[in-house]
Amino acid sequence: MLETKTIIDVEKLEKVAFILKTIAHPLRIGIIDLLTENDRLSVNDICRLLDSEQSLTSHHLSNMKLKGILKSERDGKNIYYSLKMKEVVEVIHCMQHCNLVMP
Repeated sequence: MLETKTIIDVEKLEKVAFILKTIAHPLRIGIIDLLTENDRLSVNDICRLLDSEQSLTSHHLSNMKLKGILKSERDGKNIYYSLKMKEVVEVIHCMQHCNLVMP
């Protein structure tokens, strides 16, 4: 007889998988990292801080907003982004503190 010591929370696993798929790009992880340290940033601020092209950065920001990871608000000519799904920070924190050995 097989004993299960922990019950797998399928809903939690699905949410983690969704987050990982959505942020699976170095620029997206950099954006999340910046927005963890700052309540909100403009597209121009993000581009300057990450030394990234505006069109590529906007593409990634739009995609993460569409998936519900980020939210945005317009203030005059600028669009400011902030984290909407705070669980993203926990997933990244777990990844940063795992003892993964690369081959």
